[in-house]
Amino acid sequence: MEKGINQRKTEHIRLCLEGDVEGVNKSTGLEGIHFLHNALPEIDFADISLRTSFLGKALQAPFLVSSMTGGSELATTINQNLARAAEQKGWALAIGSTRAFLESEQHKDSFLIRRQAPTVPLIVNIGAVQLNYGYGAEECQRIIDKTEADSIVLHLNSLQEAVQDGGDLNFKDLLPKIEQVCKQVEAPVGVKEVGFGIDGEAAKRLYDAGISYIDVAGAGGTSWSQVEKLRSKDPLKRAAAEAFNNWGNPTKDCLVTVRSELPEAPLVASGGMKTGVDAAKAITIGADIIGYARHLLQAATESAEAVVQTMDQLELELKMTMFGVGAADLNELKNTKRVSINGKSLLDA
Repeated sequence: MEKGINQRKTEHIRLCLEGDVEGVNKSTGLEGIHFLHNALPEIDFADISLRTSFLGKALQAPFLVSSMTGGSELATTINQNLARAAEQKGWALAIGSTRAFLESEQHKDSFLIRRQAPTVPLIVNIGAVQLNYGYGAEECQRIIDKTEADSIVLHLNSLQEAVQDGGDLNFKDLLPKIEQVCKQVEAPVGVKEVGFGIDGEAAKRLYDAGISYIDVAGAGGTSWSQVEKLRSKDPLKRAAAEAFNNWGNPTKDCLVTVRSELPEAPLVASGGMKTGVDAAKAITIGADIIGYARHLLQAATESAEAVVQTMDQLELELKMTMFGVGAADLNELKNTKRVSINGKSLLDA
């Protein structure tokens, strides 16, 4: 029988699959972006390229399977299906918190997925707050070595921890500890929120500390205060969490402010991403890579083939959007003027 952190991971999966875990009246903000159809695209659909690179490796599409889970029996099935699909499609792949793996070899196959995804960029993660609870660069390096990962991403999840029963709440003086990890770990170190967003001011401080890439993980999708509310057995926390059901910085606002502060930094857009059209919108306002999580989760409980089918649809939607504006590759999409943002057309700029 699963206990502690392993049981928590299984509960998280079940709630994300079955529970009402999105923020209330909170969107990504991407609905304010509209593409202006190009009736004469002058490109062959067959020539449209989604190719890019991330963490020094080639990608067939600018897509990332975002961190979701690890450390349980169900997580093993999910991660192995995601890994096989990511390898087949040439997507980057991130797995859930690896703290459970450092503490126990139980369910190690949920983390040791390099054999299913030998060539794609693989990212492992740990909560940044654990740097205040006995973890440091040595543990981060050990995680990377054990999993053969290309990078580690530190999750910033303060509000989730505040709602979680027994959450780790000491977020004091984390930035200098993050800086030490960046200096000592022999791999790129990224940072990611969990659905409440990283804005430009915070991103600049993190990048200046040595972070290699920013995953904004904005509001508009899964709300982890909602997830933990549904898990909590504390009536006071459950009631308080209701006040935060529309908390967070929308993904669009995060992308705009981070790109303004950091014009050259690798930038991942996640948080409420559901379609290839969402991906295209995010790319036009500064994103390099698009992360999908819960949108892939149900398929990942079924088979790698089911995940691939969902991935195929996302890629087709992105290509169709590019065809619609006449962009033959991602650089042309980034620079297209056939987009209207909050009612202002770039064609008129």
